[in-house]
Amino acid sequence: MKGEIGGCDLLGIKEGEPQLVVIGELKQSFNLELVLQAVDRASACDEVWLAASLSRRGKGRESDARFRNLCRRLGFGMLGVASDGSVEIIVSPAAPMPRRDPKRRSRLVEEHRRRRGDPVEGGGNRQPVMTAYRQRALICAAAMAAGPVRPRDLKPTVPDAPGILLRNVYGWFDRLDRGSYGLSEAGRQALLRWPQTPPDRTPGGPDDRAAPGAEASR
Repeated sequence: MKGEIGGCDLLGIKEGEPQLVVIGELKQSFNLELVLQAVDRASACDEVWLAASLSRRGKGRESDARFRNLCRRLGFGMLGVASDGSVEIIVSPAAPMPRRDPKRRSRLVEEHRRRRGDPVEGGGNRQPVMTAYRQRALICAAAMAAGPVRPRDLKPTVPDAPGILLRNVYGWFDRLDRGSYGLSEAGRQALLRWPQTPPDRTPGGPDDRAAPGAEASR
């Protein structure tokens, strides 16, 4: 192993068939610049190792699973140097690729499927994200704009409406009576922020033709 060879911090050669060329890039801490240097060196060698000092409180990039997984995907090794000079292998160039997360994948696919349209531009903008759940809650809120509703009346449009009203995650709903909900002030503000077309509230069953107050008397 020799230092400062062709701009590389360290370069080692293992003789044999085939010959193995190993490059090491050093920094005081693991950062993006170190990764970019390794990417630049990768085409000229067989292995690239990133080496940096381990953070004293264990909060450096070496503790960040995203940074370690990035090195795994790029095929880079990671070496951590402790304050006493000892060296720890954090990631090997031969480490397996990060495993897929089927549950996370399914959640993303389901959210994409349930989202109506594309109401949010990509990238963080400090605005509430218009998730599929928020969209369904807004549909429920829009139905209450003209007056109280029963959860079961919303089920044809929003199948999980009873759960949405019960959990009341955003504080948009007020329980007025058993089986009856109205719009809170927070809900009215939400409709001003995200205007909605009220769903069809056409009566759909024999209970809807019951005399006024029948629901409350049950």
